[in-house]
Amino acid sequence: MAADDASADDPSAEIDAIIAKAADWRGPVLARMRRLIREADQQVVEQVKWKKPTNPAGVPVWEHEGIICTGETYKAKVKLTFAKGARLPDPDRLFNGSLGGNTMRAIDIREGEEVDGEAFQALVRAAVALNRRR
Repeated sequence: MAADDASADDPSAEIDAIIAKAADWRGPVLARMRRLIREADQQVVEQVKWKKPTNPAGVPVWEHEGIICTGETYKAKVKLTFAKGARLPDPDRLFNGSLGGNTMRAIDIREGEEVDGEAFQALVRAAVALNRRR
């Protein structure tokens, strides 16, 4: 069995592989944001969704009674999209992407940028609280 096959039933291992594949600055950024998510919510569930021919590895997804956010790497950024971001308080103005939509909001992180960890974790906790209210 190939290493990729072994991780197919383990979403955390699949996310490890996605992070490892982004060997430049994007991998460590996604790894840091993942760590912050897991620290902010000890009950978070990791999934990998939306596998397709153009993205066979899929998209890392963090859930707790619904989607909290997704994490994707692009050529020039790491994008964390909060499924219900338009309904979340963002006093530190972390959201800088997908601002025109009625539902989602994103944090686009470019090379050399660093997101405030405490503010990000507050967003994660607010997303979990919103999911629990439904």
